Amino acid sequence: MHHSSTSPFRPFPTLETSRLRLRALRYSDLEDIYEYASNPLVSRNVLWDTHRSRGETKDFLDITMNSYKYGDRAPFGIERKDSGKVIGTIDFVHWDRGHANGEIGYTLAPDHWNQGFGSEAAREIIRFGFEDMGLHRIEARCFIENTASAKVMEKVGMVHEGTLRRSLLIQGIRRDVMIYAILKTEWKNN
Repeated sequence: MHHSSTSPFRPFPTLETSRLRLRALRYSDLEDIYEYASNPLVSRNVLWDTHRSRGETKDFLDITMNSYKYGDRAPFGIERKDSGKVIGTIDFVHWDRGHANGEIGYTLAPDHWNQGFGSEAAREIIRFGFEDMGLHRIEARCFIENTASAKVMEKVGMVHEGTLRRSLLIQGIRRDVMIYAILKTEWKNN
């Protein structure tokens, strides 16, 4: 689905917060990405498998580069301004233009957990969604066990709307998924 003519992702934007730069990924980020994507602590909370080789990380980057080329929604690298290190990704994993709804997803390197980086990145991507993509509603999901991710969603003003019981089959196990959302009107008044 290429909507390049009026895409807010063409050219791919760079967003800034006090500590972070959300920007297009580059092949030079491969080592930083592989470092966390190969960590089972990370992949147990997401829908992709642990990267077993740098080749798998390169495959991810190839797909991402293609999305950038066509002006499709694609991952932002989460870069620390002080070190230039990519510590995760954040993106709109789903975007329904007709209903003006989006869903965000994010991944953060474990050595950067519980330091406010997740909510700092999420707050900025939510602003981008409402102001630049014209969204009315933004949601996010996490496994019920992933309390850190749920905390990020609550911190940025999202409301827990419910639990999708046994909705995903991950490695043979049915998992419960919590769904959070924020409406543009709630965000404006926040």
